Amino acid sequence: MAVTLPRLVRACLVALATVAATLSSVSVASADVSPMIVGGTRANINDHKYTVYLASGSTGSGQFCGGTLVSATKVVTAAHCTVNRSPSNTYVVWGREDKQSTAGTVARVTKIWIHPSYTSATRGFDVSVLTLGTSLAGPYLPLATTADTALYAAGTQATILGWGTTSSGGSASRYLLKATVPLTSDSSCSSAYGSSFIQSAMVCAGLPNGGVDTCQGDSGGPLIAGGKLIGDTSWGRGCALAGYPGVYGRIATYQTTIAAQL
Repeated sequence: MAVTLPRLVRACLVALATVAATLSSVSVASADVSPMIVGGTRANINDHKYTVYLASGSTGSGQFCGGTLVSATKVVTAAHCTVNRSPSNTYVVWGREDKQSTAGTVARVTKIWIHPSYTSATRGFDVSVLTLGTSLAGPYLPLATTADTALYAAGTQATILGWGTTSSGGSASRYLLKATVPLTSDSSCSSAYGSSFIQSAMVCAGLPNGGVDTCQGDSGGPLIAGGKLIGDTSWGRGCALAGYPGVYGRIATYQTTIAAQL
């Protein structure tokens, strides 16, 4: 049975997946360019410098979520990625496309802000802001606002990015992956998820027949349209299933609250 859950992989599962990815990359070179995210392709980090990942290790090891750099010292991610975490064991990795490399910068997190109304991903308010101890170079991704209604129209083509698993319950990706998905109508998302879909708090994206989606470990990463951050990866039923699009936090709803943290 498909399971509805936040798109977060526990650190221990990520570590095991990283080992598996290392072994497979040694034996099968072509695996480096296989379509992933689910249904995505390799992304060049230099084209998406605002895309970061969250790690539990000071060297950038133990990736467990994604995030978006919105200013020199601020990252927007999902609340379910940071709840019950402390700054002392949370790091942001910037400029590192290959998780097995040492490229980029590992920034220490000095403060974690979680939306005060957050209780669970399926109840909305799934947004968090991290303050970094190191200033990171841009570009930074601007936040969608309540004036950006056109960006949330059904059919709008949006970009998703992340280092998460390439199938539900599968192995995490070694590399940054990307894909393009259309936003679905609010009525379609409501039909799929019933009362769990909250129109004011969420937006859905995915193909009617599935096949392309974010997955576990992509949580907190960006949903981008019109050059703005319109959503953060939040939850869904399985990954890339027909009839069940991915669910993202509707950034425009929280823009004023987020901006107060910046």
